[in-house]
Amino acid sequence: MEKKLNVPAKKEELVSLRAGDYVYLTGTIYTARDAAHKRMMDTLEKGESLPIDVKDNLIYYLGPTPARPGTVIGSAGPTTASRMDKYTPTLLDMGMAGMIGKGKRNQAVLDACVRNKSVYFAAVGGAGALLSKCIKESEVVSYDDLGTEAIRKLTVENLPVIVIIDSEGNNLYETAVEEFKKSL
Repeated sequence: MEKKLNVPAKKEELVSLRAGDYVYLTGTIYTARDAAHKRMMDTLEKGESLPIDVKDNLIYYLGPTPARPGTVIGSAGPTTASRMDKYTPTLLDMGMAGMIGKGKRNQAVLDACVRNKSVYFAAVGGAGALLSKCIKESEVVSYDDLGTEAIRKLTVENLPVIVIIDSEGNNLYETAVEEFKKSL
């Protein structure tokens, strides 16, 4: 099913999404990759506040290439999500609405999605140049010293994603395999 979702999103909207839904995101999301996630966890361990409020927000696992003249951002394809698995349950427990990446997630992330009524979206890997056209504004908001791995605030319009793990724990990577087996 195809849906449109304004972000940040309300939990009521997220729980209506199902694994396999095609969703077009419009609004504000944040980016963070490995180095930014590690620094956020170090910050929390020190008892300090994160540089962004993760509550109700989506984090896109993205380290964009430099913007060419006349563009907002360079190629904006997703990073492999499993590299953030050790950090994700903590952020979901803090109220993060979900994340965008590519690839499988571990059981702890799946459990945290269910516990927090959150979702994991996938963006199409290898389509970074096309995805960048959906990004209307990009601003580094924290960890500028990390270069492409800095935390950015993005304004997106109709960013296409697919629900991989929904708030009930349905995992498209597993259900799609089962559906394929049934079709044989």
